[in-house]
Amino acid sequence: MTIAHLLEDFGFNPSAEPIVMAMSEEVLDEAKAESFETGYSAGWEDAVTAKDQETNKISATLATSLQDLNFTYTEAQNQLIESLDPMFKVLTSAVLPDAMAASFGHHMVEQLTEMAKDQTDQGMEIMVSAGEGASVRALLGDNFSVPVTVREDALLEPGQAYLRVGTAERELNSGALLESVRDSIDAFTYHFKEDSLYG
Repeated sequence: MTIAHLLEDFGFNPSAEPIVMAMSEEVLDEAKAESFETGYSAGWEDAVTAKDQETNKISATLATSLQDLNFTYTEAQNQLIESLDPMFKVLTSAVLPDAMAASFGHHMVEQLTEMAKDQTDQGMEIMVSAGEGASVRALLGDNFSVPVTVREDALLEPGQAYLRVGTAERELNSGALLESVRDSIDAFTYHFKEDSLYG
């Protein structure tokens, strides 16, 4: 004799009727609402997470791009300053001194004319370096109604002059001006290089 009659049969029995659980319409509606709410919440959380991830990705990409751009800009700026440095040196050692020497006499006459506007009847005097007196006299011509005394002083450097009209005095010193321009350019270049090294 077999013991099959003692064990429950879990096999498919086509003749057996399906078990239908009876649910009220109210319970069914509650189950649907709960299922919808669970699905909606899960979808919302997924959307927020995806948006946060996208925002973080965009922020990281933008930060990297800005760093690359800043590095490229700084690199280009450094190269520009390095390429301009020799030009600045030529400018301050050759071009500016020649230009200032060529225009110094005319600048002196302009300054003297400006000083004489308020003191037309006062004596005028120009003191220049040794050897520059004749060229200054030639520039003065007949521009002034009052005689202008031109004296040479061995202590003055070329490009340096003292102008006096009555009690007013003025010093012109193209050498000091040129040195100031050189110092300014050197200081700018130095500070720029220091800033680029140390931020």
